[in-house]
Amino acid sequence: MAINKVGSKGIEDGSVATVDLAPGSVTNAKLTNSSFTFDGTSISLGGSDSVNVSASWQSVVTADGSTGTTAVAGNGYFIDTTSAAHTLTLPASATIGDFIAIKDYAGTFNTNNLTIARNGHNIQGVANDSLITTNRASLVLVYVDSTKGWLYWEEHNVADLQAATYITATGGTITTSGDFKIHSFTGDGCFVVSSVGNPLGSTSVDYLVVAGGGGGGTTTGGGGGAGGYRTTFPSPGCNAGAFPISATTYPITVGGGGSGSPPYCGPSIQGSDSIFSTITSTGGGGGGSYRGCTGFPGGSGGGSGGTDGGGSPPGPGGSGPVTGGSGNTPPTSPSQGNNGGNSFISPTQGGGAGGGGGAGFVGCNGTAYTGGPSKSGGCGGNGGAGAPNAITGCATFYAGGGGGTAAGSTQGGYPAIGGSGGSGGGGNASNPSTTDNATAGTANTGGGGGGGGYLSGSFPGENGGSGIVIIRYKFQ
Repeated sequence: MAINKVGSKGIEDGSVATVDLAPGSVTNAKLTNSSFTFDGTSISLGGSDSVNVSASWQSVVTADGSTGTTAVAGNGYFIDTTSAAHTLTLPASATIGDFIAIKDYAGTFNTNNLTIARNGHNIQGVANDSLITTNRASLVLVYVDSTKGWLYWEEHNVADLQAATYITATGGTITTSGDFKIHSFTGDGCFVVSSVGNPLGSTSVDYLVVAGGGGGGTTTGGGGGAGGYRTTFPSPGCNAGAFPISATTYPITVGGGGSGSPPYCGPSIQGSDSIFSTITSTGGGGGGSYRGCTGFPGGSGGGSGGTDGGGSPPGPGGSGPVTGGSGNTPPTSPSQGNNGGNSFISPTQGGGAGGGGGAGFVGCNGTAYTGGPSKSGGCGGNGGAGAPNAITGCATFYAGGGGGTAAGSTQGGYPAIGGSGGSGGGGNASNPSTTDNATAGTANTGGGGGGGGYLSGSFPGENGGSGIVIIRYKFQ
């Protein structure tokens, strides 16, 4: 068969032509295939792209807690530790560039950990196994040399892609305010946390813990001090909680109010403590009684007792002020309360008792009768104001001090005026000139009881109000 030669004058028999093409003389578009596909990506001829080496992903490994898995270079492993921890053992031999990929299948590495066993090689340059405890971890290890061994090439925790999860809990009376749940305890109980959310949702709570108020004193008695007041609300971060919690049961103690002093009798009683977790609010101090007995210490201090001027006072003697009970006892930071008010005593002149301290202010001082020597008269001090708190969604005052009182006269002309209770549940003192009885501190406010006066007989001090514990957290 003849072979033709291609020439300028046609085809000549018995010869072959050689044709040299200059670069670019035939464009890609003239070719039958102008691109190629690599790893699912189309790349045009003359173009470029970066190529990532992909792991060969294996079926999900269900951790059984006893049998480990030996990894093979170039493979990827989905590890499911829902029911138990697991161990992934690295290959016994490795060369530079070998890699292994790992993914937390169920987001449970924190509950049931993954151990990466080094199998004779270093990991990150250290002869230790690696313990992976981060939920949703994604890892790629690459082998480099005998010094560093396996290095973490990529490390990802995709928490930023998780859906927000929130605290779930029971206990007390539950209400809602916007995106927040509020658990109010007016008596002892349990705050039961079944689960804690993540940082995108909620992991902490705010609290208000108010102790029981102290009882009022008798016979020109001082006002009872308010129960200790401790709170984190409002907290930073849009009030999303400042007190971290865990999934456990927290017993709640709500302190009762202290008893007021009976007529002519011994001291009034301090309120009882309220407790949530590590937070203890101290009961309010009782008010002092007849003839200058000092107020008692507590969350807020009780006011000191006044006098009717009928003889030598059993207090410090002489004339002058008697200091009220100390507040914030024992001390907390921030302070849980204030001092009770001072009373005025004299062997010849009537003087008013001090008001109980409140969460917001000290109790007011009692004053003497100013119309001349008298065994009666004077003004009792008002109870110290409490503090407002909107943890329930509505601002409410808590922990007001009880009012102090004075001695009245059946003869008239010597006014004896009882002090008012502080805002936040403080009880009013009796008004001996009008024979009004004192009032108790309001329940579940921690208010101090009002002081009892004297008018041809002794009026009792009244009881302090019980405390309250309120817990608030974001639930959606």
